[in-house]
Amino acid sequence: MNAPARKIIHCDCDCFYAAVEMRDNPALREVPLAVGGRPDQRGVVATCNYEARRYGIHSAMATAQAIKLCPDLVVIPPAMEKYRIASRQILAIYGDYTDLIEPLSLDEAYLDVSDSPHCKGSATLIAQEIRKRIFDTVGITASAGVAPNKFVAKIASDWNKPDGLCLVRPDEVDAFVAALPVKKLHGVGKVTAAKLNNLGVQTCADLRSWTMLELQHHFGSFGTRLHDLCRGIDNRLVCNERERKSVSVEETYTPDVPDLPACIALLPELFDNLNARIARAGAQKSVQKLFVKLKFSDFHQTTVECVGTAPHVGQYARLMETGYARGKQPVRLLGVGVRLGEAENLEQLSLFADADV
Repeated sequence: MNAPARKIIHCDCDCFYAAVEMRDNPALREVPLAVGGRPDQRGVVATCNYEARRYGIHSAMATAQAIKLCPDLVVIPPAMEKYRIASRQILAIYGDYTDLIEPLSLDEAYLDVSDSPHCKGSATLIAQEIRKRIFDTVGITASAGVAPNKFVAKIASDWNKPDGLCLVRPDEVDAFVAALPVKKLHGVGKVTAAKLNNLGVQTCADLRSWTMLELQHHFGSFGTRLHDLCRGIDNRLVCNERERKSVSVEETYTPDVPDLPACIALLPELFDNLNARIARAGAQKSVQKLFVKLKFSDFHQTTVECVGTAPHVGQYARLMETGYARGKQPVRLLGVGVRLGEAENLEQLSLFADADV
């Protein structure tokens, strides 16, 4: 006898940062709006409203490029504390329905409501109620997908955006997934999608004609994942505890840092910020490696690491010297960090402590 299908909700607020800004300033609702960095400081768009998206603007686009597409674009800097407050309100609403919550960002999470007694056990009614409560409490809209697994729920949450809900019942999963373009599969980026398209694969239905061995031949271990996803198979559990594997800080500089001595001069501030973040994570006893990251002016990036049980500014300087020698040109980004292993009583860094978008 088959086990009953799980009931998974993927909830995702619509243009979260921009939505909070439009909530607080209604005059922004009718204009193209982006939240992000300044164009003269290599800023990028963190998110934008739907008015801006009509011009082709999207998250992670350079702000300067976004303004070229829409000269009337209003760009405002992120107000992270305001977004964290909204996020905590949203997370509290989720917690009223289940303890099985897996946050993906400040505004996005999976919920397993398989055993929830609320709304007569209906995941669809729970999702509707959550969306209404987010609007009533936080003043912004959210979209949700309801499905038997995480993969399909996430796809479904994007189906009727903004302010929408999409239900994919267990007996609908096969047809729903078969029609999806392969670029919709989790882990398939532009390069993999192009490779699949060149092999004559456009949709998940096309991909199903490939055997597991054929997919592994072309895509390695990821071929196994492709074999399952194109059939709507995803057995990942909603996990409300995540193991932190690293702690790091980084900074982009304008203008570029000209040479190695100038990079070394910036190290103390990065080092102090890293130590503060490690302390917040409670990760002092689980440090296993130290690493530095450099991105050069031509956007080439390199990472150098070594074994170490505690951050040491001298060691970071030596790693930075090794990394700089690989490019020997001005540097636009510097980062320092630690890799973590298992340790007793390791506390997880709060989702809201230092969120980046």
